[in-house]
Amino acid sequence: MQGKYITRAIESKLMAAAQSYKVVLVTGSRQVGKSTLLKKLFPGCRYVTLDDPFLEQQARENGGMFLTLNPPPAVIDEVQHAPELFRYIKMRCDETDERGLFCLSRSQQFHLMKGVSETLSGRIAVIELNGLSLREILADGFSLPFLPTMEYVQARGKTARAPGNIWEIIHRGAYPELQDPALDWASYYGNYVKTYLERDVRALSAIQELDSFQRFVIAAAARTGQVVNYANIADEVGKDAVTIKSWISILEASGIIYLLEPYANSALKRAVKTPKLYFRDTGLVSYLTRWLSPETLAYGAMSGHIFETFAVSEILKSYANSGLDPRHFVSYYRGHDKPKKKVGGEVIEAEGEIDLIIEADGVLYPVEIKQNANVSPAATSAFQILDKIPDRKRGTGAVICTCPQPGMLRENIFQLPVWYI
Repeated sequence: MQGKYITRAIESKLMAAAQSYKVVLVTGSRQVGKSTLLKKLFPGCRYVTLDDPFLEQQARENGGMFLTLNPPPAVIDEVQHAPELFRYIKMRCDETDERGLFCLSRSQQFHLMKGVSETLSGRIAVIELNGLSLREILADGFSLPFLPTMEYVQARGKTARAPGNIWEIIHRGAYPELQDPALDWASYYGNYVKTYLERDVRALSAIQELDSFQRFVIAAAARTGQVVNYANIADEVGKDAVTIKSWISILEASGIIYLLEPYANSALKRAVKTPKLYFRDTGLVSYLTRWLSPETLAYGAMSGHIFETFAVSEILKSYANSGLDPRHFVSYYRGHDKPKKKVGGEVIEAEGEIDLIIEADGVLYPVEIKQNANVSPAATSAFQILDKIPDRKRGTGAVICTCPQPGMLRENIFQLPVWYI
């Protein structure tokens, strides 16, 4: 039985793009709802999926004939299986000034696709579809990207409501099919991992040792919310750091993880320059690291990192669902730019960390993420590091946590429930 369709926040952006461009490409990992979305919004278009081996072979071997048999307007799903098709799509686009000729989907991140941007430059709009946001799960139509300002908090308060149990949502995950409570959680993720390894990994790279790659995926999941340490993962998996770096890029390209880049500014001379790794779906992290219920997850050793992963993912979704690339807005800081402090009479270098820095219009908004309901103002002491940057202004900051209502932690720092994202 097919579940109820969940309205997606990106729908208006997708429809507008189809009216303005000849080709629209929807990217996102497997099972985030790309096919369902395209079928719902474009019911009058011919639909073909290259997950079908016969159609994939046709598209790869004779792209011209494939498009003759499947003329526009057409939806072509999982187009990454036949990259040869893009040149024929370009030729068809150049024959007319019509818009909305092709709607494509692809289970890979666009900025990591080789050759596609050059082939269809000026003809294609790219829409990133993530797993369901908390807003979408709760049928909350609020559409602004997260920003810890008074204007945002006041606007958000008009529709925001607390979910019954946030840990049930974090554990269940954000894939649309899993919103059916009758669907078995462990079986779904078991099949997901198997399909991912057998289809997407083989398609992206000629990896033969799938058992080793699966051990790597589990090792990476155990490090969600942490700065990437290639050597550390390599030691655990029994591979070299070069291989691990290559495998990390596969997880990123297939939309399994997000690499959050460090904030770069010449005023911060002692900052870590390595990205942080976040899994995009907390249900998948919970499955891979064997937290088998919301209760064990909430009180387990990884609860802080997985709560942070959830909050970061929600913020990234708020930007992507507004048609904005979060890589241009969101970063983090860790380093020794913080003033030295005395401990037991000894002066030591204090490492400072800011979980997220959101930049908008030349203003830097620092964000800290804590799973507790009660937060000390000391948790925001690193925010002052941003005052060292001469060409940027520090805006209001926020601590995202599980407090019941928004409030002020300090004069310029909010304390916000995670459902205010």
